[in-house]
Formats: sequence, structure tokens, C-alpha cells
Amino acid sequence: MPTLHDALRRVLASPKFAAALTLAILATAFSTHLLRSVMGWPGLIGILGGLVVLAVLSLLARRPIVEWHGLLPISIIVFVAWCALSGVWSGYVTETIVGVSYQVTVGFLAIYVALVRDTFQVVRAIGDVLRVLLGLSIVLEVLSGLLLDLPIAFLGVVGGIDQLGPIQGVFGSRNVFGLIALIAAVTFYVELRARSIPRDLGIGSMWLAGICLVLTRSPVIVVVAVCVIVAALALYRLRRTPVEGRWKLQLGLLSAALVAVGAAWLGRTTIIDTLNAGSEFEARYSLWNEMWRLVKLHPLEGWGWAGFWPQDVTPYGWLEFTTGRLHATGLNAYLDVYFQVGLIGFLAFLVLVLLAFVRSWLLASNKRSLVYVWAPLMLVTLLVTSAAESTILFEFGWLLLVICSVKAAQGLSWRSALPHKPHPDAP
Repeated sequence: MPTLHDALRRVLASPKFAAALTLAILATAFSTHLLRSVMGWPGLIGILGGLVVLAVLSLLARRPIVEWHGLLPISIIVFVAWCALSGVWSGYVTETIVGVSYQVTVGFLAIYVALVRDTFQVVRAIGDVLRVLLGLSIVLEVLSGLLLDLPIAFLGVVGGIDQLGPIQGVFGSRNVFGLIALIAAVTFYVELRARSIPRDLGIGSMWLAGICLVLTRSPVIVVVAVCVIVAALALYRLRRTPVEGRWKLQLGLLSAALVAVGAAWLGRTTIIDTLNAGSEFEARYSLWNEMWRLVKLHPLEGWGWAGFWPQDVTPYGWLEFTTGRLHATGLNAYLDVYFQVGLIGFLAFLVLVLLAFVRSWLLASNKRSLVYVWAPLMLVTLLVTSAAESTILFEFGWLLLVICSVKAAQGLSWRSALPHKPHPDAP
């Protein structure tokens, strides 16, 4: 006769439990601003703690059927370890411990999702979550801007939909809303092309994401969207090129990308003026200048990892004073990493993102299934956005980066060639 322990173990190991917990993890990661606005940091931390406990129990129950060999990319371990080590020289040790703990928590939940769900299931889960959140954002914007004509202050909803934007939805800023809408558009498109959802639902989802993108009126996301479209067209061409000729096309695309990056850097002033992002860029530029001046004081090791910036410690209080604005991040992931963990941490982060991107790009180029296209397009979205936001370092951005990195390593890692023993309880 089965015991209560056996019954509980079957529940925790079941695919339905893994699917439900995955939805809860993704919904929490994409709704952090909403949850903090409603429940505060204690409420959000409580939810994340509960999810971690459930994920640990689920992994223990699924241990015989989970492939652990070569699970975690070494690049993730190195970057997170260096962030944790920065607490040794950090002038704000408590904030470093809290920041690393938050980073590890979200990273662990991402690893759980990548372990228990295949890429197809991850895409479906993200699509389901973002359909709800984008719909909720539009409903609240209509309620605030058209029906009540009052801002919803605690959520940061200004109600600018009556003037066709910019709108923030439940995400706190138009840039973050635009980024999530672009992530949603890519996800919905992959779902639609892979025929994993009804055609009417897929088309309706694409329209919803497109409307959200337009109404955010984010100049940053315009550039990101163009880059994603170019990357999608490049993958489309690669996937239809004979195998023997792909390496030549890959080299050509790499050369074109390097030239485009150089041209964009040289013509950055013209691009900013064209996008009418001058005033916003000037505020960012003054922040970046001051960060670059301060990072020279600790060029190799940085000031110490903090994650989201604490405002009552040096040097973050000084940055607020000199720029005249309250900043929660460096508004540039690359400079933010350099500032917090120095050149060594920056190089570790660069290896992490480049390995994840190259592996996922090669998989998308050579695998028949369309779902492999999702990961490199996600990484293009996050990496280009990182020039103007630090989203990839926190919450849903960090979660997506870890998921894509783990999935890419599972499909294309040098450690997969190493001999390993199967778990003794594995079937």
C-alpha cells in the first residue's frame, strides 16, 4: 500500500507539477515590479523563497530522471562566484550578500525551469504568462487613461494611452514594457510558426504585442527591434543554406555584424538625434561619465557587487548626488558589471553571454526544429538592450539569460563528450 511519502513524491515528480511551478516562476519573474508595488520587497522575497523550496523538493523527487551531467555552464559559475567574492573588498558587505543571494535565487529557479522543461515547453509557458501580463497592462492603462482619467500611482501607471503613449503597463517604465513586449512578440511568433497554439490565438497575441510595442514609444526598443528582425532574417537564410556552405555564410554574417557595430558606434550621435532620444540620452550619458570616472579607482575588482543599487552607501549615493537623479541601475549592463565587479567580472560576464549566444546560434542554424530559433533571438534582444538598460543582470532578464545558457550548453557543450555514470535509480 503506497504511503503518504510515496504519494507526495509522485506529485512532486509529476510533469503537471513541473509545468505549474514553471508557470509560477515565470509569472513571478516577469511581475516583480507589480508584486513589489502591491506587497513590497518582503512579499516578493516570500514568494521567491516558497518557489525555491518547491523547486528543491521537485528536483529531489525527479532526481532519477533528470540529466545532471554537464548541467551548469562553467561560465555562469565563474561569474556568480566572482560577484560573491567581491564581498571581500566591498564597502557594503551586507548589500553584496543580499545582491548575490537574490542573483543566486533567480538563477536557481531558471536552472530548475531549464532542467524540467524542454525548450518547446519553456516557450509555451512564457507565451502564456506574457499574454496575461500584456493584457492586464492594456486593461489597467485603459482604466487609468480613459475610464477614470487618473494615474494608478502605486503601480506607476500614468494613463497616457489617451495620447497614444507612452505607457508603462505593470512593468514600471516604458523601456521595460517595450522590452517585454518585444520578448513576447518573438515568443508568440515562434509559437505561431511552430503551430503550438491555435492560429487565431497566435495572430491575436502578435497584435497584442505589436500594440504594446507601439504605445510604449520607446526609442531604445526601436533599435532593438530592428536588430532582432535582422537576426531573424539571417537565421532564416542560414537554415535554408546547404550544410557545406553554412560556414562561409556564418563568417560573412560575423563580418557584417562587426562592421555594423562599428558603424553604429561611429554614428551614435546621428542615431540618437534621429530617434529623438536626446534628453533621455543626455541624462544617461552624464551617469555613464561619472561611473567611468569612478571605475578607474578600482579597475580590476570593481566596487563590489550590489545588484540593484543601494542609495545610502558609497559610491551610489555620490552618483545620485552628481547626476541629480535616483538610479536603481547603471542603465547599461556592460558598464554596470564593469563598475560593480571590475575588469575581471566584466570579462567573465562577456564569456558567459558570448558562449550562450554562439552555442544557441549554432543550434538554431543546424537543428530542424523551429523552436531552437527562440533562444538566439532572446539573447539578441537582451544583449542589444543591455547598451541602454541593465535588465539582463536582474530578475526576468537574468532568468532568461540563465535559461538560454543552460539550454545551449545542454545541446552543445564540450562536457557532453566526457564519460559519465548514469544515476543508479534511473530507468
